Amino acid sequence: MIYIRSGAFFVFLIVFTTFYALSCFIVNPFLSISARYNYVRGWSFGIIKALQWICGVTYSIQGMGHVTSMMNEPVILMSKHQSAWETIAYISLFPKQLCYVFKKELLMIPFFGWAMAMLRMIHIDRAQRDKASMAVALQGKQRLSEGCWIIIYPEGTRAPVGQQIPYRKGGARLAVDTGAFVIPIAHNAGKCWPKNSFLKYPGHITVSIGPSMATQGKNPSVVIREIENWIEIEMRQIDAESYPSVS
Repeated sequence: MIYIRSGAFFVFLIVFTTFYALSCFIVNPFLSISARYNYVRGWSFGIIKALQWICGVTYSIQGMGHVTSMMNEPVILMSKHQSAWETIAYISLFPKQLCYVFKKELLMIPFFGWAMAMLRMIHIDRAQRDKASMAVALQGKQRLSEGCWIIIYPEGTRAPVGQQIPYRKGGARLAVDTGAFVIPIAHNAGKCWPKNSFLKYPGHITVSIGPSMATQGKNPSVVIREIENWIEIEMRQIDAESYPSVS
């Protein structure tokens, strides 16, 4: 049944994304950037609901109060990265407009990438790391000044369930440079939607949002270490069976 349900979800994902992207091309020229983003929230909501109905993947959120209390502050979200689920779901789960940092190759994906190009995101060329860092710094400051929040996955790539990979400090550097607060996020979405996997496994995803952390006057190395410590300790709380115990 997992193969059948995963296949049905894959078909839904392709068809729904194609038609939603086409509708974006029709309505987006008449909408502001914020209205375009709100329109895309419907796509995100539809995907996570379909995943629930078809594949039996549910979710819950802990600590949303840490988000709502910071609505008028500049914030950079720093999230664990295990799955495609969080990339899709965060668009509809968070009340603020999020600005994603992603590789420019994603813009070439038919329909999905084309629709993303209509939003004000930060797309970088990973092959040119110096230019990529400059792009994140310049565009990141601009997006924060416009009232958006930035979402960064400090591991830089999706980590297999149960594994911890080094955190990069680019996002922490941006937070320190702009004086933005950082909110850490842990989740176990990789157990239901594993990295690069066609199969979607029934289960419950827990998203745990931590308290905001001030960055002004701190060293980026200290900030990223605080973020990593919080996320990785929290991972062992929400998915103890996949991670070794904290000594």
